[in-house]
Amino acid sequence: MIQEFIAKIFLYPFSLLYGIGISIRNGFYETEMLKGSKFNLPVISVGNLTVGGSGKTPHIEYLILLLKDYLNVATLSRGYKRKTKGFRQVTKQDNVSHSGDEPLQFKRKFPSISVAVAESRNIGIPQLVQKQPNIEVILLDDAFQHRSVIPGLNILLTEHRKPFYEDALMPAGRLRDNKSSYKRADIIIVSKCPNKLETREREHIKSQIKPYPHQTIFFSKYDYLTPYHIFDFSNKLVSQSKASIILISAIASTDYLIDHLEEEHNEIVNMKYEDHHYFTSIDLEQLVLTYNQIQNPNKYILTTEKDGIRLGEHYNYIQQNNLPIYILPIKVAFLDSDGLIFDDLLKKFLLNFTI
Repeated sequence: MIQEFIAKIFLYPFSLLYGIGISIRNGFYETEMLKGSKFNLPVISVGNLTVGGSGKTPHIEYLILLLKDYLNVATLSRGYKRKTKGFRQVTKQDNVSHSGDEPLQFKRKFPSISVAVAESRNIGIPQLVQKQPNIEVILLDDAFQHRSVIPGLNILLTEHRKPFYEDALMPAGRLRDNKSSYKRADIIIVSKCPNKLETREREHIKSQIKPYPHQTIFFSKYDYLTPYHIFDFSNKLVSQSKASIILISAIASTDYLIDHLEEEHNEIVNMKYEDHHYFTSIDLEQLVLTYNQIQNPNKYILTTEKDGIRLGEHYNYIQQNNLPIYILPIKVAFLDSDGLIFDDLLKKFLLNFTI
């Protein structure tokens, strides 16, 4: 703790400089020296103020599931760490280097929707609509800080354990935008909450956020579903009790996941990599060594859906070594009656949408 405190003091001047740059940029937009683009169809942005870990991907999937049976849905992402450039429509046959992990996950899980990637959202949206003129709503993934597009509905996520109001600007903290930027949100979702959240704590969080009159605050959590084999969705993991597991992950935060796994497993070996890490053959070799060292015969390897997309690039190696890798799917659930209220708010936005 003392070392962390000292590091933050050392990094504070750099955070101050970063904040000045962000404030100047935001000032350009607020004075309309720079202008964002509006579009004549509903655009819903899902993002956060931090560098990751708040649950954007599962919340986008919640919206897809809510809307896809009634509207022609499209998602547009940056395609972080992909090796292609410019606008690209994502197909199920793409690999991670073509599209990035999250867009490919969307397309493989929901093949009926349109999925595209583009570094510039204000350029990507017209290209997406030109290629798919039947699109009726676009979900922007991780676009809160990208002000070149003015969404019709702006959803901001913040983690229950690490809310933005307790954080600091990079590099001293995890914020990539000023705390005051939360005022641009229409909806604020406190994500990764415990299953039960006392009314007193809810009210405390709301008092710390200090929502504006136009903002509504919701609370969500994750429900963990039955793990399935990385290459066979029908092969479900039946028995998990008293097992030893290796958790291999390259996501921003695993704290919430580890808490869940500790409730059911005797031993958890956490092989953690940086967010969006491309797994190498060396990583897989280390995985085999770690797996073979576990004495418990009841053992398996667990990973997230996003990591499964990247691990799947090593199909031959995983098959040859007979690695029992299972994916742990998640879905977003809102606490108490928040889900009904959120769904109704979203439907009203779409029904009443005007440019």
